[in-house]
Amino acid sequence: MAQDAVKSHRRRELREFLMSKRARVGPEEAGLPVGGARRRTPGLRREEVAVLAGVGASWYQWLEQGRDISVSPQVLDSVARVLRLSNAERRHLYLLAGLNPPAVEVAPDKREMCDGLRRLIDTWMPYPAHIMDRYYNCVMYNDAAALVLGMRPGITQNCLVDFFTDPLYRSRARSWERNARTVVAQFRAACAARPDDEGYRAVLAEVSEASPEFLELWAEQAIEDAGQVRKELEHPVVGLLVVESTALKVPARPDLSIVLHTPLDEANTAAKLEWLASPEGRRGTMYPVAG
Repeated sequence: MAQDAVKSHRRRELREFLMSKRARVGPEEAGLPVGGARRRTPGLRREEVAVLAGVGASWYQWLEQGRDISVSPQVLDSVARVLRLSNAERRHLYLLAGLNPPAVEVAPDKREMCDGLRRLIDTWMPYPAHIMDRYYNCVMYNDAAALVLGMRPGITQNCLVDFFTDPLYRSRARSWERNARTVVAQFRAACAARPDDEGYRAVLAEVSEASPEFLELWAEQAIEDAGQVRKELEHPVVGLLVVESTALKVPARPDLSIVLHTPLDEANTAAKLEWLASPEGRRGTMYPVAG
């Protein structure tokens, strides 16, 4: 699609989007008086949106008509507030207006999703899975992650810090040196996206103090997006395991990532993971050989 056609389509979408959202907000919801002949149509009028958003009536009319006008994030936020847009709708408004969308925040009604996420990673059994927040803190993990990756209460529960400091994981990770560069590059990319975030600074300070190896890799200035990582693990009971970890974002919870480990068709990994999760396998791993 040519650039002019794309712009024309976006303006048409912007017009229809704003009209539909304006129609769903009643005057009483916006704090306006109700009654009289003025309420012949549902929703707010254009001029009412303009007044409530603190913008000129003509400017808002041009915005809703999809005209080529200058818009700012502050004004769009005011319009989004008046129209009671959700976080997803607010980001959509930015895109239709030709601006970079704001950082995704967690909607209040989506903050309690732990039960559903727990069911998801438990369903992934017998394969390892865990969920971490944007600072790499482990929120929850399934039994296979404990059996294979060594996740347990006695560690820091930060996936970055434990990657560099947990001797149990280090003893099992054949691919540690190769994957370490990827882990650091992905963490740098996450930090760069939120340079003023104190949470990232705190994790960076902790791992920097704990691991000279991390500092050496951090100095390389490598950047990578989160994605798939091949992991080769030497388990003390079943031997070599080869899995591929995939980090997935949850749109409704942008602060969380689901990390699923899929067995690759090597070293009979799938069958070994199934055995480890079985009653017999669990008995065999109660007192594993030290790595």
